Amino acid sequence: MAVCAAKFPALMCRPVAAQLMEDNMVALFEFEMSEGEVFVREEKHYRIVTDEDLMDEEIASYRSSRDRT
Repeated sequence: MAVCAAKFPALMCRPVAAQLMEDNMVALFEFEMSEGEVFVREEKHYRIVTDEDLMDEEIASYRSSRDRT
């Protein structure tokens, strides 16, 4: 966070981390500093799947949301 603030003062720092878990799960964390303390701002868990595990509707939804960005 300190390096980001020093090198890129005009940008917002969004420090993140990933942790692999059991059963093809990954936890993603976003950190924030407040009053000199670092804490987890947000934590989300995702399951890693193959494309064979997805329904056609899910793939189409992913593609359409990706095309909007």
